[in-house]
Amino acid sequence: MQQTGRLLGLLSLLSALFVPSAHAADGADAPTTESPSSAAAQAQLKRLQTAAQRLSYSGTFVYQQASQMRTSRITHILSGKSELEKLEVLDGKPREYIRSDDDVACYMPDARTVLIEKRVTRDVFPAILGASPEDLANHYNVSAGPEERVAGRDCQTIVLEPRDKLRYGYRFWADKSTGLLLRAQTVDGRGDVVEQISFTQVEIGPIDRSRVRPSYADTRGWRVEKSAMSKVDLSGWSVTPPPGFRKIQEVRRMISDTAPGGASPAQNRPAEREVSQIVFSDGLAAISVFIEPGSQNRNEGAVQQGALNIVGRRQGDYWLTVVGEVPAAAIRQVSNSIELKTK
Repeated sequence: MQQTGRLLGLLSLLSALFVPSAHAADGADAPTTESPSSAAAQAQLKRLQTAAQRLSYSGTFVYQQASQMRTSRITHILSGKSELEKLEVLDGKPREYIRSDDDVACYMPDARTVLIEKRVTRDVFPAILGASPEDLANHYNVSAGPEERVAGRDCQTIVLEPRDKLRYGYRFWADKSTGLLLRAQTVDGRGDVVEQISFTQVEIGPIDRSRVRPSYADTRGWRVEKSAMSKVDLSGWSVTPPPGFRKIQEVRRMISDTAPGGASPAQNRPAEREVSQIVFSDGLAAISVFIEPGSQNRNEGAVQQGALNIVGRRQGDYWLTVVGEVPAAAIRQVSNSIELKTK
């Protein structure tokens, strides 16, 4: 499960020094079976998926990872066939994301900057499902859990248990009245919650269009930047993702170097460098492979941050970084599979 802005945080980690991580066992697919209760839970998933896109709602939610917590407010409107959305980051540096269908504008008042970009995946809470329930059932055992309450509303819980050791499990709380996802947990192989996101207050129903307008009406003097991202053919690289993960994007982008010494004194802004990125997803989790010219100032190894696992290594003249919300075994498997094809 990712949130808007998570990718920017991931990219900053590409400049970090790596330390060794513990090993975990690889996994394999299990045969798909379906019971009546599983079919009912899949129907709940389909309703959950549809509700996030077709309902109008507004609420405050909290994202928690270990001891870190972040609070945001989202307002979503369905206007005809178009989606309008405003996501406000309420902790730390102010950030505001205004989305119209796949067009996203990120307002950064501290930097007096508006960043214009295209949405890549549908993975912003509560719209976190990017695959059909039928496809997810090929790699997760889907079942209904108990009825509970979240943010003052009655919910049906849905449990997704991975069929292998290459992905996490999930627990979802869907509003019984509307199907809207109100809480989601990411669970590791021991059953421990490694990541959680939950509404603390939510209203579902007609929303005035004025509530999705930018808070910063006067942006005269602000810098407007378009995301430097372009599609690219990376077929020269061979990457094998875990079963069920499909390639959804190949791009080349510019990223800011937030490592010490990365700032440009002349502009008082982070220096930028070009990387290529391949994105895979199974409809819930995403794995990104970043490829860039080799750096001599990095140590190979792995780090973990909540549900995120990251592996960085040198291959020939290139530096490879694999990042994903999957167990370390999956990230290591993907990293070991990467090859540059010879003509």
